[in-house]
Amino acid sequence: MARAGLTAAKLSEAAAEMADEVGLDRVTVSALARRFGVKDASLYSHIRNLRDLQVRIALLCGEEMTGRIAVAVAGRAGKDALVAFADAYRQYALDHPGRYAATQLQLAPEEMADSVALRRSIELTYGMLRAYGLTDPDLTDAARLLRAAFHGYVHLELGGGFGHPRAVQDSWDRSLDALHVLLENWPARPDRSTP
Repeated sequence: MARAGLTAAKLSEAAAEMADEVGLDRVTVSALARRFGVKDASLYSHIRNLRDLQVRIALLCGEEMTGRIAVAVAGRAGKDALVAFADAYRQYALDHPGRYAATQLQLAPEEMADSVALRRSIELTYGMLRAYGLTDPDLTDAARLLRAAFHGYVHLELGGGFGHPRAVQDSWDRSLDALHVLLENWPARPDRSTP
């Protein structure tokens, strides 16, 4: 029988909080059950298993992060949108390292099929990049570049990987300047029709 007051949404939120406190890799069904003062079996009325819990955390946190980015980029275009997008992305990761780690989980297509937040995230990214005059397949290539740059930067920053005395913020700002210049000068695709 399900414990009164427990829901999948409450469990997901508590698990996301736990991820920020102790790290995503330490969030388990047993640890979550202890947090609520119940036996593990009590949670299985609301979640199927650890993977189901991880997917729920990833979707919840992806929605939160996308919401922050959407607010930041609203009404902006070009470099202003790029900087607002990047800053919101980075700040979410710094404020919520465990939640951010959840947004990086690899989800199967069926696990994210109904995610409105995922579709919105893609629309925000592609909308920002269209302002630079990009079309497919360059949109996809540029989106992958930005994701790699943003994730790589915050991953190194969260792990203490920047040991040089130069301010990390200054390097971040210059990196965004460079990305803006790159996006404005995106290389043309080579013409492969000639030998």
